[in-house]
Amino acid sequence: MTDHLDPLLSLKEGHWFKLICGASFQHLPAVRSLTLAYTLAGADCIDVAADPAVIAAAREALQVATKFAKDAKERGFGNTGKSPFLMVSLNDGEDPHFRKAKFDSTECPPDCHRPCERICPARAIKFSNIQEDFSGVISEKCYGCGRCIPACPYEIIYTSSYVSTPEAIAPLILSTGVDAVEIHTKVGRLTEFRRLWQAISPWTKRLKLVAISCPDGEGMIDYLHALYDAIAPCNCALIWQTDGRPMSGDIGDGTTLATVKLGQKVLAAKLPGYVQLAGGTNSYTVAKLRAMGLLGNGKDTGTRGHEDGGNCSSNSLSASPRLPFSASSISGVAYGSYARVLLSPILEQLEAREVNDASVKTTVRLEEEPELLWQAVGLAHSLVSQLKSQQ
Repeated sequence: MTDHLDPLLSLKEGHWFKLICGASFQHLPAVRSLTLAYTLAGADCIDVAADPAVIAAAREALQVATKFAKDAKERGFGNTGKSPFLMVSLNDGEDPHFRKAKFDSTECPPDCHRPCERICPARAIKFSNIQEDFSGVISEKCYGCGRCIPACPYEIIYTSSYVSTPEAIAPLILSTGVDAVEIHTKVGRLTEFRRLWQAISPWTKRLKLVAISCPDGEGMIDYLHALYDAIAPCNCALIWQTDGRPMSGDIGDGTTLATVKLGQKVLAAKLPGYVQLAGGTNSYTVAKLRAMGLLGNGKDTGTRGHEDGGNCSSNSLSASPRLPFSASSISGVAYGSYARVLLSPILEQLEAREVNDASVKTTVRLEEEPELLWQAVGLAHSLVSQLKSQQ
């Protein structure tokens, strides 16, 4: 078992694990519990919404995790007390990760069998009962997967999207202890990307890592090269995130094929920086990468790329290769919907206890329920260990 060391070392050695809480996911208790469990399981990065309350919840969980690091180590989870990077996700235009589902429940026919409620992986759609006088989408739980839209037989569900506002970004980086940012973009939005980058570039020297997430599309590789030219010189580690099939990892094993294929495409382009998979990742992803010989094996397999710009900042690990370099294998994997659904039985039990104990206390923290805590860490570790175990 590889211990949880500096996240940049994990990136360099090819066993980087990122938890994606969700760019639109704002359910604070769940964000806190997910962050705590996956940190103790050995995650290298926690990606959350660019929302001050969400960031605060994640930071609190990171602090709590330090108190349980020794116990985690003794239980064989490999955490040595090092905190993962805290990352926030931004977007330069409309993106499925930055939206919420909505509908007016009064338009639902009484005899509707409510497939939307059953299909929602976040349990974000509820209809009123004796205990609850609410029907519709619980906004803070919705992370925008969109599965409810085609499921609705009456086509009354729609989505509301938003774009990161540059003026709101700098305070997040300056005052909330954010270590990294991820920019979601897509082919054809170079002008919008440059505008967003210009807004954050004065503060990138405070960051340890920048990730760029882009789905496949015609002209993608040329677009990614243009993005690199737009940000060079980059003063920190750089990740290209291959968003194969967004928010689908919990659907089935086949969903991982799209992101593996896209990862191969980006690797072949020899872009300066690391390559990390996302979008459709699940328990089959690492096995697939190993079988194809695409996963980093703990050695520095990068090759030098362009000579201009991109040196790691002073915050970076001194042993890390200086950017720019071109990765020759996948450096890590990010897990979103699959990682969250994996822990959903624990989160639901925790929420049920909170409701049942409402007359006694308003919140029930995961660390206050030791049995549930270590069950959650064990489940998280079952996923993290796939990357952290030696080949």
